[in-house]
Amino acid sequence: MSEQTQDKEFVEQIVKMLVDHPEDVKVERKIDEMGVLITLDVNPKDMGMVIGREGATAKALRTLLRVIGARNNARVNLKINEPEGSERSSRRDNKESATSSTTEEKKSIDEVVEDINKM
Repeated sequence: MSEQTQDKEFVEQIVKMLVDHPEDVKVERKIDEMGVLITLDVNPKDMGMVIGREGATAKALRTLLRVIGARNNARVNLKINEPEGSERSSRRDNKESATSSTTEEKKSIDEVVEDINKM
């Protein structure tokens, strides 16, 4: 591995081991005034594996990339592209649905059974 592409190959290898569709993993490397930008594209079904619970996997990847960058005197950033067709709802939508479900009127079991019988 050459020093210049070490970060790209590292991300590609790790992510391919994590996902169910390794053939869909695409990694691009760009250099600009801010440093090195690694862009990652994965299958929509694999986004959860790459992000991890509460972003833990993505955060770990970014931390390891910073270490690789520090060894090569470069600033390395990771951008994970959201795939087309993603059905992720925004945080605002999640908050609205959570508050609407808690404000609904509670029914007794008898009322629920009665509603079912009416159908």
